[in-house]
Amino acid sequence: MTLGGKIALFVGGTLFGSAGFKLLSSKDAKKIYSHVTAAALRCKEEVMRNVELAQDGCADILADAKQINAARAHKAEAEFIETEVTEP
Repeated sequence: MTLGGKIALFVGGTLFGSAGFKLLSSKDAKKIYSHVTAAALRCKEEVMRNVELAQDGCADILADAKQINAARAHKAEAEFIETEVTEP
């Protein structure tokens, strides 16, 4: 490629980049960015709501599991004491 061709590509790229920047910073583009950002925020809120529901469910499961283990430990302790008392 010749030096003239390289310069032409550089100038063309610069003009295309400038036009793209103008297009991306236009009022219509800003409206689109605002709508896309609003949709992303709504999506985030929905995800956080679902995470909170899952955490609540997990907390309930954890509490039930701790209660089950406490009951088993109490029963095992009672059986151990009963065994110790009945055996000489």
